[in-house]
Amino acid sequence: MRSSNPVFSRDGIFTRAAGSASSARAPYEGQLTAEQLEQLYLAPAAGPAATGRMTLDDVVARTTLTLLTLVAAGAVAWFALPAAGFGPAALAALAAFVIGLVVSFRRSVSPPLVLLYAGLEGFFLGSVTRALDTVWPGIAVQAVLGTAAVFAGMLLAYRGGLIRVTARYTRVGLAVAAGFLLLMLVNLVASLFGAALGLNSGPLGILVGLVGIGLGAFFLSLDFAAVERAIRDGAPERESWRAAFGLTLSLVWIYLELLRLIAILRGDD
Repeated sequence: MRSSNPVFSRDGIFTRAAGSASSARAPYEGQLTAEQLEQLYLAPAAGPAATGRMTLDDVVARTTLTLLTLVAAGAVAWFALPAAGFGPAALAALAAFVIGLVVSFRRSVSPPLVLLYAGLEGFFLGSVTRALDTVWPGIAVQAVLGTAAVFAGMLLAYRGGLIRVTARYTRVGLAVAAGFLLLMLVNLVASLFGAALGLNSGPLGILVGLVGIGLGAFFLSLDFAAVERAIRDGAPERESWRAAFGLTLSLVWIYLELLRLIAILRGDD
């Protein structure tokens, strides 16, 4: 099924085969009269409202709403940080982590939980961004533009067939992600004892930051493949919220890694 969104509406990825409606009607041609056939072909095809199936437009709409919630909460944190401090931001981050796990492992997706996650994550991101922007002015704009560029680049690469989400591709990417998360956990524990591994400065920090952004791009490719597969398989419309959650999660990852990388690169400003 095609999307009315111009970004996705061209032929290729994220479109369903044309003529599916007519092929579904073909078996009945030998059983209907000419008048019935004419009425059948003149009748409008069943749309999303009639089928209740997920479409790309549903995913775009839910993702937009989720991101707007995140940005609005971030704006609140941006102006509230000087008075509130980092306590509320830390609590928001912890709550967002817990809710994110709940959304990920629930059998049925909950739209209110997805939006609550976006709001809490947005408050945390707004607080962190405001703190970094006071040290390196303009870092927020740089991170936002960088995140948008990564998203656009991955979407074009996926639609163009430059990236194919195969089983091997997924296994290798997830193995790298697991190693990355383990490394960051070890660095966090070591920093608590005053023996950090130097992942937030110097050439090693830059390399780790680039790997982190690359992993975020990898997660986006998995999200694109999941959306395409869900639409092809006729997933319920409600599943578009799960897709919106996955895309938001990947974009948050990329944004945070970009913030860290830009802070390292501008460390001597």
